[in-house]
Parts: sequence; structure tokens; C-alpha cells
Amino acid sequence: MSKYWSELTRGLVPYVPGEQPRVQDLIKLNTNENPYPPSPAVVAALDAFDKQRLRLYPDPNSNVLKQAVADYHGVTQRQVFVGNGSDEVLALAFMAFFKQSRPILFPDISYSFYPVYCSLFQIEYARPPLNPAFEIVLDDYPADNGGVIFPNPNAPTGRVLGLDELRRFLQRNTESAVIVDEAYIDFGGESAVALVNESPNLLVVQTLSKSRSLAGMRVGFAVGSAELIEGLERVKNSFNSYPLDMLAVSAAVAALQDRDYFEQTRQRIIASRDWLQAELQQLGFEVLPSAANFIFARHPRQDAARMFVALRQRKILVRHFNSPRIDQFLRITIGSQEQVEALVTALQDILG
Repeated sequence: MSKYWSELTRGLVPYVPGEQPRVQDLIKLNTNENPYPPSPAVVAALDAFDKQRLRLYPDPNSNVLKQAVADYHGVTQRQVFVGNGSDEVLALAFMAFFKQSRPILFPDISYSFYPVYCSLFQIEYARPPLNPAFEIVLDDYPADNGGVIFPNPNAPTGRVLGLDELRRFLQRNTESAVIVDEAYIDFGGESAVALVNESPNLLVVQTLSKSRSLAGMRVGFAVGSAELIEGLERVKNSFNSYPLDMLAVSAAVAALQDRDYFEQTRQRIIASRDWLQAELQQLGFEVLPSAANFIFARHPRQDAARMFVALRQRKILVRHFNSPRIDQFLRITIGSQEQVEALVTALQDILG
């Protein structure tokens, strides 16, 4: 550790992202990226972009993108916030809403960035456990809290909550902000955006990294009441007035407007997910029901860490979390049909 680091920096345990190795012919099923390229409309928008404009600062409010999000979700532009990936949107939301006198709440098995943010922003937290079926149980979340956040579908489990459950929770949890992190909602379930007009404390965060194949562009957004969005804007403009560049905005708008391509690729991923789940079950795996673009699976007679290594030796990369309760699971991104078939062949060899 450097003597120049602050005490805060010394105490941080940073988030560890999935590997991005440069290995030829690697089947990469570890970071929940989309196996299909961005919409042709995105490519056309980038090709048509006037590169001379890059000498100028972008619109600090990204109003064109905000309007595209508003049009897509049937809300007003005042209800939309945009940022440099959903991780930035979430970080700003932690600063805007969760620095409270009471601990915030999120599941014990969830997105591992949440405790990192709490450490960085010095926010107290508690972690109600998932039930034995690895489901979020909202009845276990007391109303006396400094805020609530959870992914839906949850990560890394893939399990999803229905709108009725969310509505009931919001009706009794009215005094603190509730953030629903919907990075994977396009692959199953119903978006909680449908509830924002009846719940002024609800913020729904989404990303274009997964279902729109724009992980390399870093575009995220939030939808909520105008008062929540105003709070986010205050924090953002105290930190970075220009979080989204012109190219990212152009690509994001084109992706949101091409609904046909989005639906085609989404359905292909869902079909491959269902096929892979059935194949893994035939091989003896326990597979949690997934509404995401990944599945979470364990084998009763095989160690997950050893399977992870064996797959890597066969140039197939999946994700293994060495964490309590889930250290025998593998999280497997849904790749193309060809990729998931190669995975099954490799697992047959390993198990055989």
C-alpha cells in the first residue's frame, strides 16, 4: 500500500469484474455479454456520425437519449436519467439516496458491487438472506431502513420477482428509496417501470450493455419520479457534467429505436437458455430457474471450481464465485446456440 493513499482507499476491497482475456478461439461465457452484434441501425448511426463534432463537448443532459428512453417506456423526459453505464447510475444513486442514518438493505447473494459502493461511500448496510430456493423474500425486508436495492432478475442467481410482489412491497415501504436494478429484465419478467407513477420512491435502473449488445459503449439509465431524477442530476452535476459522449448517445438512440432487431436477438437468447437448461439437467445439474441471459447451475457430484478449470482448459470461460452458499455453482452466460452446444459437449467429456 502506498503511503499516499487515504485511509478510505486503504480499506477498500474493489469489485472484481469478469475476465476479459485475449485468447484465440475462446468461448467467452463469463460476463453476460450478448453473443450477437449491435443492431444494424447502430452501425449505420455510427457510420453517419459527423466526426468533426468531436471537438465539441456533448450535450451535458443527453436530452436526445432521454427522450428516446422516455418514448420507449411511456414516461416523460423529466422521469429519465442517463449515465456512463448502469454502474455509474447506481453509484450516483447510492450517493443521492442511501447516505442515511439507518442501514440500507440488499440480498446476501446479489450484485457484488453493492457492498463496494457502501464501503466507498461509507454507507451502513444489512443483507437479508435469500431463501433455500435462492429467492428474494421481500417480507424479510423491514420498513425501517435507509433504502433498499436488489437486482431483478437477481444476479448471479437469475431468479425473478413478479410485479405483484414488488407492488405489495412498495405499498408498505414508502419512507425510503427503493432501487430495482434491471440489468437483465429484457430476458424475462416484467419491468418495474410500470410502477414508477404510483410509487414516487421507486427508481428503476437499466443498461444497454446486455440486451442491446452495447457493453462497449457504456450506456445506462434510470426511470423514476421527477424528484428522484432531480436528486440524481444534482449529484451528477457535482461530479461529472458530461458522462456520455456523442457516439454513445447516437448508438443508444438507434438501438432503442430498432425494436424488431432487439426482439429477434432477445428471443434467440431465450431459446438457447431454455435448450441449455434442459441439456444440463439431462447431465445431472441442478439449474435454478432463470429469467436472465445466464443460468446458475451446480452438479451434485462435481466440484464447481474443478469444472471451471476443466472448462478453461478447453477454452471455455464461465464464472465461478468462491463465496458462501454459492461456491458450488457456475454462472454460465447464454452465448450463441453454437457456443452453448460446444459447452454441453465439453461438459459431457468432463463428466464422462
